[in-house]
Amino acid sequence: QVQLVDSGGGLVQPGNSLTLSCEASRFTLRHYAVGWFRQVPGRDREGVSCISSDAANTYYSDDEQGRFTIFRDNLKNTVSLKIHNLKPEDTALYYCSANLYPVPGRRCLASEEYAYWGQGTQVTVAS
Repeated sequence: QVQLVDSGGGLVQPGNSLTLSCEASRFTLRHYAVGWFRQVPGRDREGVSCISSDAANTYYSDDEQGRFTIFRDNLKNTVSLKIHNLKPEDTALYYCSANLYPVPGRRCLASEEYAYWGQGTQVTVAS
């Protein structure tokens, strides 16, 4: 059974950084394309970043270029998302997702491309 566990969320002040982690159990995450998404109540789930299985390709939403960094740690079997210079509008429930099959280009920012999802980790940015 494929299982993803999101962690690293919390309450942070604007301007700080935060690293979210997506850990896989019972499968090897490096074989999967992975995406990070976020959602606020009343709005659709939004893709913020994704990484190919070989880590050769990374993509970010147009609105967040430069503030997000996605990376793999194959020894830990994780994919992490670092958010720099946090803003109140970053407040959301963040989810990681995985797909065994390659997701071409920026389509990896689309939630319908993924079969497996973590439970979400809440990020709240406030003074």
